[in-house]
Amino acid sequence: MDLPFLTIPNVLAAAAPILVVLYLMVGRHWPGERAGVVGWVTAVCLSLLFFGANLPLLWVAVGRAVLLSLFVLYIIWMALLLYHTVNEAGAIEAIGRELPLLTQDKAAQALLLAWIFGSFLQGASGYGVPAAVVAPLLLALGFGATEAVTMALIGHAWAVTFGSLGSSFLSLVAATGLPGEELAGPTAVMLAVCCLGSGLSVLWLAGGSTAVRQRGLFLLGMTAVMAGTQWAAARAGLWTLAAFGAGLAGLVAAIFLFTRRRPAQTAGFQARRFAAAFAPYAILIGVVLIGQFVLGDFLGQVQINAWFPGVTTDFGWQTAAGPGRSIDLFGHGGALLLYASLLAFAWFRWRGVFPAADGRLRVYDGRTMLRRTWRGSLKPTVGIFTLVAMATVMQHAGMTQLLAVALSSVAGPVYPLVSPFIGALGAFMTGSNTNSNVVFGELQRQTAVTLGLPVPIILAAQTAGGAVGSTFAPAKVIVGCSTAPGADDGRVLRLTAVYGLGIILAVALVAWLLA
Repeated sequence: MDLPFLTIPNVLAAAAPILVVLYLMVGRHWPGERAGVVGWVTAVCLSLLFFGANLPLLWVAVGRAVLLSLFVLYIIWMALLLYHTVNEAGAIEAIGRELPLLTQDKAAQALLLAWIFGSFLQGASGYGVPAAVVAPLLLALGFGATEAVTMALIGHAWAVTFGSLGSSFLSLVAATGLPGEELAGPTAVMLAVCCLGSGLSVLWLAGGSTAVRQRGLFLLGMTAVMAGTQWAAARAGLWTLAAFGAGLAGLVAAIFLFTRRRPAQTAGFQARRFAAAFAPYAILIGVVLIGQFVLGDFLGQVQINAWFPGVTTDFGWQTAAGPGRSIDLFGHGGALLLYASLLAFAWFRWRGVFPAADGRLRVYDGRTMLRRTWRGSLKPTVGIFTLVAMATVMQHAGMTQLLAVALSSVAGPVYPLVSPFIGALGAFMTGSNTNSNVVFGELQRQTAVTLGLPVPIILAAQTAGGAVGSTFAPAKVIVGCSTAPGADDGRVLRLTAVYGLGIILAVALVAWLLA
């Protein structure tokens, strides 16, 4: 017998680690790194007591979890380093000050900052940065604090999966073992729906139906530009640049449109200052393109990997022997981010940094950047590793597979309508699309296989739902409210959830039609 009988006690036991994490993070407001440890311990104990796991199986699960975690964390660590390298130079602040000078229309300013600029920031850094940076900019333009944070959160939702230099998408690839080439196209299609929904939500928050009527064509045009760019980059294999490039395309298109149509009204916009602030991102684009298409074979010569033996539970559930997730030490996306960070640091030390808004000079110190990167990476590192370890234990013990059978027997042909909400639940409870893909990616894949549904469509719906769901997670709401005095975090959570669930419903309908 491969799996325990499909009974309610067995299904509840299989789901218990996930339910424990959900309860601790939502019900008890525990941070992800603490809840992840408890979820992992729960998975280990239940796998030993009810699913026939053994010590060799647990060691193999932990070993695979280490490689899977490093594969994703390599990007997260270096993305944080790049963010602090650029932010300490004042470049992000300079870009944020220039964009509102393109137009005096508040609805257009909201789209420029919350939707386009926020998505660009998500593509380059992520981890709550767009909300924390954009919310005070919107507040300064006269928007209410609660509305400003809500727009900042929901505006970049569509860019989360390929954002943070593709970390969430790569976590889905790592967790499911499917080639990114199979997942990229369907994922970009689902995210195009989210792109339109995010922009429409921002526009409605900025001015209701009047803003939608006045800026609807601009919204549709920018959706085509950004969603189309992300789709093209994803299909070309540029997963680390897909959301970043989409946000950049939106910025370039918007700047061209406003400066050409109303040059008198945009006289305050300084293109040279904007270009200087954008220099480190130009360096990033060059490094990624050269690293992937010119020096890819050379940089890929050193691989970190390990071979794991096959393991079997007492019920006969087998995990075949094989290698773990391979990590390209010098050609990985994290390595490319490191190169870009070093070059950006050298650039600012040579050309100088931007003065602060109050005119004071900035101290550009590499040690400060390293210290802030270290502090910022501690919680994500613990949280991601423990959740990955929980997921690998569940998979090796047959718990994930049992849940997949249970889900398929209950949902049946309407499962595509459910899949994005599962992704959103994972992101809501962990605050991260990356974590949602780790926890639920393999479960969604196996459920799709059991039901005979197209796996790429279901996984695309999973990560699209997780992308939107992460923006109204309590942890993200707190980050957004932290830089907007007067924001009501409870009302922000309710507003963001309402708009977010509407977008997820649209994704569910598209997934159902495509499946």
